[in-house]
Amino acid sequence: MNYEIDIKGLKRSLPICPLNDSLAIGAFVIFGDVELTIHCARELLKIVPEYDILLAPEAKSIPLIYEMARQSKADNYLIARKKSKAYMQEVFEAKVQSITTAGTQSLFMSKEDADLIKGKRVLILDDVISTGESIAATEQLVLQAGGIVAGRAAILAEGDAAERDDIIFLQKLPLFNADGSVKA
Repeated sequence: MNYEIDIKGLKRSLPICPLNDSLAIGAFVIFGDVELTIHCARELLKIVPEYDILLAPEAKSIPLIYEMARQSKADNYLIARKKSKAYMQEVFEAKVQSITTAGTQSLFMSKEDADLIKGKRVLILDDVISTGESIAATEQLVLQAGGIVAGRAAILAEGDAAERDDIIFLQKLPLFNADGSVKA
């Protein structure tokens, strides 16, 4: 079973993947799809507010943030890491519970990255916003670093996230029943 989606004129077929007995999602994976990445970055850049720096949670949004930085000629971008690395000094974290990952995860930021954010307008990016937990955890890191959240943007808003007025997105993505039908 697949779900056909049109993202601002670019069509893709998303496999419907069950998460449990009553819920399935349209699997949206940007990795490896250069045309999709370039297209979505271009379309998001048309509608996002002004910002000083881009920040995204690891990992599926990395191609998007890179391409948005490249197209906007940004000097850099930042990634909130899923694990603290040895080279990261004075690390702080925010907890996150994602719809597609079992258990609680953390996002980490180093003081070095925090220093780049302090006092700056930060645009938070993700590939898909569903529960909003990843965006909320990334926002916690921005606030802990002394940054200002300029906006929250994603390619897709899944399920009830499409009703939120505090996010920017290109297209709605419904949630599905286990049989592949769209949830009402």
